[in-house]
Amino acid sequence: MSAVRFEDADGIAVITIDRPARRNAVDLEVAHGIARAIDAFEARADLAVAILTGAGGTFCAGLDLAAFTRGEIPILPGRGFGGLTESPPGKPLIAAVEGWALAGGFELALAADLIVAARDARFGLPETKRGLVAGAGGLLRLPKTLPYRLAMQLALTGEPIGAEAAHDHGLVNILTEPGGALTAARELAASIAANGPLAVRASKEIVAMSVDYPSTGGFDAQRPLVERILASRDALEGALAFTERRAPVWAGE
Repeated sequence: MSAVRFEDADGIAVITIDRPARRNAVDLEVAHGIARAIDAFEARADLAVAILTGAGGTFCAGLDLAAFTRGEIPILPGRGFGGLTESPPGKPLIAAVEGWALAGGFELALAADLIVAARDARFGLPETKRGLVAGAGGLLRLPKTLPYRLAMQLALTGEPIGAEAAHDHGLVNILTEPGGALTAARELAASIAANGPLAVRASKEIVAMSVDYPSTGGFDAQRPLVERILASRDALEGALAFTERRAPVWAGE
């Protein structure tokens, strides 16, 4: 059986790390499986949003240390750890987190655009406890979401943060009862999938790049994307559907 499952329905792809006996730890098979799943998601125009989750009540425990001792390093060229952290998809990705998201597993979640988590979920970067650093994007992305000193505390102590505290600080979008993260993630994904696909993709790109631009530079950087959307068939369809009081029929162009 594959270590990564790919399912789709109603414009939503679900990518599941399926190694519950290993707490969904990432080895090379998982990295290649996630990369293939992301490629399939990106290639299909009928899929608007993807959800990344883990089987068996755990999101991901990070690097499979047993595989690492055998010489496996699950970092793919141009894609990063787990086939994802250095090259997230252009379309929206939601992490649905139950249980632990640790080390590289937390970094996989941080590579997503949105996080839905069970109230008892835990997030952590314990690398310093093992003499390592969180080099798969955790140290780069965490300070863009959490207050600087809290991000520094997590990075330096290696101690985890609970989902409720993470939600209070804006790291988690939606909290659910235990066992409900994937269902809530599907509901969130459905609300995104109902929108214009070109507009969603462009909006993600602009929001993602905005953190690296001052306000004036940001307007210049977003202008080609905004102009392309204004000239699209979907923009006209959205306006017509509103004036005609009907649901829009998106063409994706």
